[in-house]
Formats: sequence, structure tokens, C-alpha cells
Amino acid sequence: MGLRDDIERYKEVGENRRQDLSEFIQYGDLGQSRRDEVRIPIKIIDLPEFEYDRRDMGGVGQGEDGTPQPGDPVGDPEPGDEDGEDGDPGEEGGEHEYYEMDPEEFAQELDEQLGLDLDPKGKKVVEEKEGDYTDLTRTGPTGTLDFERLFKKGLKRKLAMDFDEEYVRAALRIDGWGPARVFEWARSQENLPVSRAWIENAYEELPRDERGIYADLEEMEEEVERSSTAQRIRRDGVDEVPFRREDERYRYPEIIEEREKNVVVVNIRDVSGSMRQKKRELVERTFTPLDWYLQGKYDNAEFVYIAHDADAWEVDREEFFGIRSGGGTRISSAYELAAEILDEEFPFSDWNRYVFAAGDSENSSNDTEEKVIPLMEEIDANLHAYVETQPSGNAINATHAEEVQQHFGDSDDVAVAYVSSPEDVTDAIYEILSTEENNE
Repeated sequence: MGLRDDIERYKEVGENRRQDLSEFIQYGDLGQSRRDEVRIPIKIIDLPEFEYDRRDMGGVGQGEDGTPQPGDPVGDPEPGDEDGEDGDPGEEGGEHEYYEMDPEEFAQELDEQLGLDLDPKGKKVVEEKEGDYTDLTRTGPTGTLDFERLFKKGLKRKLAMDFDEEYVRAALRIDGWGPARVFEWARSQENLPVSRAWIENAYEELPRDERGIYADLEEMEEEVERSSTAQRIRRDGVDEVPFRREDERYRYPEIIEEREKNVVVVNIRDVSGSMRQKKRELVERTFTPLDWYLQGKYDNAEFVYIAHDADAWEVDREEFFGIRSGGGTRISSAYELAAEILDEEFPFSDWNRYVFAAGDSENSSNDTEEKVIPLMEEIDANLHAYVETQPSGNAINATHAEEVQQHFGDSDDVAVAYVSSPEDVTDAIYEILSTEENNE
């Protein structure tokens, strides 16, 4: 077994023993992961140890003063096993305790678990490359001649030109019938693709004593059995196929435009005084997997993090999930800043754009209806989403999510999700991503 086999085996074991993906999203420690590396805990199995039988309290070998006692593990202690020695818990490594996956693998597994299949669309053409030889042209190198197509064309023409030559020669044996009469009969009555020249040549080749042996057409038809094209091909085969220059087609590769799949994700969260710890944790549990998922789906992913109370400001990822304020709430301030950043740095013609917002749905009076909803309609995006985090259920003044949902209804580019506990997180992620899937 080589190194590659060892790696594959390690990966297989890790997949079997790591925490379930949905369970990890709902309850796992997301803080151990980075934006470009997802670390899922592996369930550690305690290894068995030999112990002295506790029922046997006496006999040979029962010692004191440092000798093994009932229940003690057999073997010399490893460094760090005793109190106060090096190797206290958490001081060394621990890499084996996590299964590491990149965002692409995370996205693939989340697709499988949630039954999604988001197919990101590229916008900016960055490369043109040759695909399969599926297109045809009238000229090209001999080696690219589509002979199969040429043969079919020729065979089709062969079948269209084919007729029962013996049947026509038999008509030349009718008393009083010459080439002119036979040609008229063959073309007008029998619809046979025979030329006047062929009939004249056949008549010249016919021995004189065979001319006029049939009294009329009826007698000829009784004596001569007419065969179909299929019967003749089965009997005689195909000697030649009439190829023509105009039938020639040459294969050339389809030109495929490679489009760079760029995405910018704007994450907005309420950091006002009403956003307590549980609410903040639910925001993190929802937004973090979405970031991993979209980063895994797109070639190039950029993230913008906006925090707001009554005003909005841009923050980095670390600040985004930990910051809090004691101020009021005006959600529109975040959308105003998002619109400004997107217009200046991420034009919709070149970027796939996602705008995700989360909070407890509390907002200043009339801000949702008069400002937030118009801004959501003005900001071009693949998807707008709002996630309400209310661990204790809806508060009386928590109406933002409901207002957004009532206004946009079943719109294919706006999703609203409700999260009151970790159990709701995967359902919220599904609601958001399935809306985008249907939009695609």
C-alpha cells in the first residue's frame, strides 16, 4: 500500500467518523474553521486497555509502594500522563481530531444533503477554448472529413436513384413498345428514376428475338416478379455509392467561451442593543455555512461585511460576528452602504451578487416599507435574503421579515427565513439556496 492509498484510506476513515454535516452546522464549533478551510470534528474512539481484575484482591504479584494496583493500566506510563508533567491537554497538536475540507467539497456535500444543485453562471469571458468536433463546415483538412455523414448522403441518393432494372428491361420486350413508350410508362405511371439514355442503351443491348415476346403489359406483369429496393440490396449488396462534392462536410471544434464565475457576498447584520448573544450565534451559524458554500461554488469569491445599528459601517470578518452596539436600529443604512460599495467595486455585469441580511426583525418606524424595500428593488442581485433570529419567538415590534415577505411574496430573487434555534439553521439555508436554485 503506497502513500496515495494511505491518504485515500485516511480520507475514507475521516469521512465515516467525522461529525454529520448538518449536526456540525447546527451545533458544531464553527470558530475552529477559516474562510477557506472547514474543520469538522472527528469522533474520537477510546482505545481499549488491559487492566488487572478488580475482583482479585490478593495472591502472587499483588504489591504496594509503586507496584501496579487493581484497575491500573498495564505498561509504562507515557510522558505527560502524570499531573504536572509536559503534555497537558490542549498544548500539543490535535490535528487528527478534525476532518478538513475545502469550500468546494463542503458545497458538494451540502448539495447532496439538502438536495440542491446550484449551477453558478459565469459573466465575464476570460478564455475561448476548443470543445468537441461537433460543428461542420464545407472546407477543411482531409483528416476532419465527416465520412459517416458523406456515406449516408451518398447511400440516401443511391436509394433514391435505385429502380428494378430487370422489370424495366421486361417492359422493352412488350410487343410494339420501344424506348419512348417504355420511358413514358416508367416515369409517369411507375415513378421510376430512370433516364431516357439508360432505356435506349438497354434496348440496344436486347437481342432482337427477345423483343415483342409479351403481347401486352398485363402479360408482362404476370410473368415478371417485381422486387423492392430492400430485397435487391439484401440479394446483391451495394456495389457503389454515388458521392458528390457538395455532400462533403468537415468537422471542426465547437468554440466554448470560458466565463469566470465571480461572486461577491454582502453580509449585513444588526448589531444594535437588542441583538443578544443567542441572536448573534444564530446569525453566525447561518451566514458562515453560506459563505463556505458560495466560495466553493464560484471561481473567485469576495465578501463584504456590514454592521449596523442606526448607522452602518464596513467591518472585517472577525469583527462581524462579535461586534455589538447599544444603539437603535435603522436597517436601511446598511442597504445604502451596500449599494454604494457594489456600484463602485462590483458591477452586476461582471459579478454575481448576493445580499444577505440578518437580525431580530426590529427596525425603526416605517424604515422597512419606505426605504429598505425600495433599496432591495434597486440593488441588482442574484438573490436578496433576510434571516430573522428570534430565539424566544417574535417580539411585538419585530415586523421587518414579515413586511419583506409580504411585499415580495414568492419572488424568485428574494428569500426570507426564520431561525429561532440551531435546529432551524439548515432549513433556513435550504430556503435561501433553493430560492437561488429556482432563480438560476
